[in-house]
Amino acid sequence: MKKEFAVIGLGRFGGSICQALSEQGLEVMAIDNNEDKVNEFSSIVSHAVVADSTDEAVLKSLGIRNFDHIIVAIGEDIQASILTTLILKELGVVNITVKAQNDYHEKVLRKIGADHVVHPERDMGQRIAHNILSNSVLDYLELSDEHSIVEIVARGKLEGHSIMDLDIRAKYGINIVAIKRNSEIIVSPQATEIIHEDDILIVIGADVDIKRFEHKVMS
Repeated sequence: MKKEFAVIGLGRFGGSICQALSEQGLEVMAIDNNEDKVNEFSSIVSHAVVADSTDEAVLKSLGIRNFDHIIVAIGEDIQASILTTLILKELGVVNITVKAQNDYHEKVLRKIGADHVVHPERDMGQRIAHNILSNSVLDYLELSDEHSIVEIVARGKLEGHSIMDLDIRAKYGINIVAIKRNSEIIVSPQATEIIHEDDILIVIGADVDIKRFEHKVMS
């Protein structure tokens, strides 16, 4: 049985989520109080509805508690975002992801029970800055304030050596969880795996340790 999603707020963030989920063949209900935005997505998603998400009766009438995952992607209206999240929790929605405008907004969302809080603008800014500052880093995903997953291009110093030879975990405290090699992805590579030039190493660890490893790769 396909999972059903609802996206509340059809700005750039909410709209892109609707597009991505629909492209995966998933059932998506798009909700916004702006009729023009709803009409824009009516041919993309399974259902598109003009509705006020701060009205509990309206959300009940949509059967919102039956959805597997609700994404609250409301833009600038922090009050509407908080109230919508609160109503969803009170209605018994199991899984709620909410877009936060700032750290204060996130604190409130977590206190009222949001399951996941995202900062798309801040996170994208950090990823772009990280990529600009390092020629070896292709992508960057923050897991917490101190830990990340990073894609790093293997340069000359790593070429021809096995993970065991490089002793990366002991020297740098990070783990290589996968290697992208052309169209191949090697998940949980063995210690004997030889690293090739231009392999993309997907590493996980503390930010300070990843930076030390980056310098090794770049030097």
